Amino acid sequence: MTTRAKLTVYSALATALASLCLTPLLTGKSWIVYALLVVVAVAGSGAGLRRTPFYRWTVPLGQLLVLFVLLLVGFASATNRFGGMLPGPESVRTLGQVLGNGLDDIREYAIPAPPNPGLRLILVSSVGLIAIAVDAVAVTYRRSALAGLPLLALYSVGNGLAGDRGSWVWFGLASVGYLVLLFAEGQDRVSRWGRVFRGTSRGAEGGTLSLSGQRVGVLALALALLVPAFLPRWDGGLIHTGPKGAAAGTGAGGVTSLDPLVTLESALTKPSDIELLTYRMDSTLADTAYLRTGSLDVFDGAAWKLGSPATTDFKGTFAPPEGLRDLGVPTVPGDFQVTNNLDSAWLPMPYPAKNATVPNPGSWKVDTLTGTVQPAAGKEKAIKGLHYQVTAYDVRPTAEELRQALPARPQIAGHYTGLPGDLPSVVRQQAQAVTSKASTAYDKALALQDWFTGPDFTYTTQIKSGTGNDAIVEFLRNRKGFCVHFASTMAAMARTLGIPSRVAVGFTPGNAKGGDLYSVNGLMYHAWPELYFEGFGWTRFEPTKGVGVAPRYTEPVAAPTSAPTTAPTAAAQSTAPVAVPSSSSDCDPKLRRTGDCGDQRKGAAGAHEDSWLLSWQVLSTLAAVLVVIALLLTPMLWRTLLRRRRLGAGGRRRPGGDGPAELTDEQVLAAWDELIDSAWDLGIPPDESRTPRAAARRISETAELDEASAAAAGRVALATERVLYARSAQVSAPLAADVRTARDGLRAGAGRAGRTRAVLLPPSSAKLWWKLSDAVLGVRLAARRRAARVAGAVTGPVRRAWDRLRRRGGTDGTES
Repeated sequence: MTTRAKLTVYSALATALASLCLTPLLTGKSWIVYALLVVVAVAGSGAGLRRTPFYRWTVPLGQLLVLFVLLLVGFASATNRFGGMLPGPESVRTLGQVLGNGLDDIREYAIPAPPNPGLRLILVSSVGLIAIAVDAVAVTYRRSALAGLPLLALYSVGNGLAGDRGSWVWFGLASVGYLVLLFAEGQDRVSRWGRVFRGTSRGAEGGTLSLSGQRVGVLALALALLVPAFLPRWDGGLIHTGPKGAAAGTGAGGVTSLDPLVTLESALTKPSDIELLTYRMDSTLADTAYLRTGSLDVFDGAAWKLGSPATTDFKGTFAPPEGLRDLGVPTVPGDFQVTNNLDSAWLPMPYPAKNATVPNPGSWKVDTLTGTVQPAAGKEKAIKGLHYQVTAYDVRPTAEELRQALPARPQIAGHYTGLPGDLPSVVRQQAQAVTSKASTAYDKALALQDWFTGPDFTYTTQIKSGTGNDAIVEFLRNRKGFCVHFASTMAAMARTLGIPSRVAVGFTPGNAKGGDLYSVNGLMYHAWPELYFEGFGWTRFEPTKGVGVAPRYTEPVAAPTSAPTTAPTAAAQSTAPVAVPSSSSDCDPKLRRTGDCGDQRKGAAGAHEDSWLLSWQVLSTLAAVLVVIALLLTPMLWRTLLRRRRLGAGGRRRPGGDGPAELTDEQVLAAWDELIDSAWDLGIPPDESRTPRAAARRISETAELDEASAAAAGRVALATERVLYARSAQVSAPLAADVRTARDGLRAGAGRAGRTRAVLLPPSSAKLWWKLSDAVLGVRLAARRRAARVAGAVTGPVRRAWDRLRRRGGTDGTES
């Protein structure tokens, strides 16, 4: 392996090892595979571009183009042409939207964040840019010591963002890659000097260069150790915006808003039945109460997300619930105990809540729009082991009351019925078709819930998560999904009907542990839609098939008692059998009722995996790109290998062993062929009607070779004539050197365009096509001859028998 090839490999290895420090930033890890593929592609494209006669500064530009194409293939395949294989103008716009979503996610998500496409795009592109910088510095410009600076930036940012999740393992891996790169360059310098210089204060230049590289390397490693220690720890998001980025009402040092879906999506990637919290409620409400951690009120077409809430210091009481007319409804006290296993930054509680008692009230903020409570900046771990009390309103509207509810106030309707301009028409059309027989907002909401819980839909976690336009359309087409799909789709369809709606996130009711004690575990994470009815505020609906508890006001027939139902939605809405995840005897009855048994633990891990990585569009596109690259490089590679074989060292030694080696006839003719092909590649096609000396003279005159190059070409022609025409010719001249001298003269007069064409698309590579054509023709002729022999073997006996019958018949006829 050449030194440049070693530096290319070691540069890619150093970048790949340093990029591993970014893995703690997201809950999903499969994005790193695509990032490593990008590193390999960047290194390979750089190696190929450095073999061309282009300027060195064009190599990073070509690598940037390769990186851009790979990002289009990986993150905008849905809008690519020809089945997602070929990027187009729409792909560029889609990539910009994904990048914009990623920048928004940086401000909203805590670490580890869910592997949303935008965040994956930012990480993969960052790794790709660092790979280009390291390759350019270490390989293209041969300054390996300076390559430690971009590697240092990658490690410092990744380790600083990871905070407590960072590890010294990442530093060790990054250091190994950098030191291997330095060692490879050191070996190259030593080989150029021809011997090892130990290096002293008065030593040779080689020792000075080595010592300088060592100093730079040690300095880079020291900075990598010290810089992360002085980087600030980011609170609330991937990048802390500080007071400037805080929402209105937070004041200095306010809390950066978090998307409540973080908790849900993180739980879906790693489901667990570990207990998260317990609670006590002295009411039948406890068995049907959902514990909400947040709600999403904005739908922009890409996802349901939290708007711009105003947070203030939590003083123990909540503002009156939005839209609730009668504040004199009964209240239910609850006592909550959180374990150390809950990572959510939001406080689970029933909705709507009247007041809550939490330790250290100054450490908590309340979202004035949704009524949810979260820790203040720097207090994110305050929820672990927390003991708090909540008093919630026991709002129990009847179906008739909701049916007679007045239209929502303009400010509510204006905010909670907003839809993106690019909402697919199928969403509105399907909503109108499902609710065509309903007249009131309540009846339309009930019709939507009944449709989702009917026999047409299937609950499964074996599909990709998402709440945007594409995910909703896919869900309506396949009718398979889990709570996120059911909730986000029903909320979007309700908005098309003019019903204010939003998506809530939290937990389904806990499992009874005896008495009034209930337990909530990681399998109970859930999402559901909330629809607004004037006078009763935000009311819960349960469209997820086979999961959760149906509200009493959605029952088709009024219950004879006032006790709320505990039957699942599917059972209440349809008598058709419902496919629940599991019915094994070892599954808790409450878990089986809420659909949290069986394959959820098995399949949730794949619900939000980066399935784009193994999609057929990406794999087929990469395969097509590799095939095209291989086809384009075939002439160049074949020509390079042929030249090396023709001009390789060889020859027989003279008797005695002192004189120059004698060349064989084959070596002399190979040298002549190489001279003719080199001239052909540089614009002088061969003329087989001329003698070797006449052909060499023509090449010299056409290319205007200098004296040395013309003389070298003449010596090769003379040696060729001796082999062709002399009775016993002996050639010992260094023809390989003469061919190279003549070729250098040809290249000097060909111009940059001619030299580029000679390297990338050499005309003499047509011989390869001729050889392939001859081989194919030979195979066809051989197959034809074999087929003829087989046919003769089969039909020969039949034909001979027929001939005998004909002769016998003719003889009998003559005699008769």
